[in-house]
Amino acid sequence: MASAGRTAIASRLQRVLELWPKDPLRPNLQLQDVMAKRLAAGSLAPPRAVYSDQSAKAAAELKQLEALEALPGNKFMRRYPLTARTMQPKSNPTYFNDLLAELEEAPSRSWTTKIAKKLKGMFRAS
Repeated sequence: MASAGRTAIASRLQRVLELWPKDPLRPNLQLQDVMAKRLAAGSLAPPRAVYSDQSAKAAAELKQLEALEALPGNKFMRRYPLTARTMQPKSNPTYFNDLLAELEEAPSRSWTTKIAKKLKGMFRAS
């Protein structure tokens, strides 16, 4: 990748990562850290990705960067809004509301509560 292009991608990535929210469920594994390591290694592309040439690799990196830039602004949420039918399936209408409540509650749980929830899930009576 050319030096000027590399610098531009690095600065754009830095701006995106500053906007990216921290993950409260996995405080020790953040997207910002993973992407910074990839950039330090010399590529935004996944380590095992194979490209036919440098231009294909550069195009893939640019596409990945554009997708990362679109996510914090909820571009796809506005483009593809979710309907009530999607969010409240007939088989389990409260599923997504329950999932959101669980995700909001999970980071603040104590160790004993986490273990109790795990055991409760393992030995559920159906």
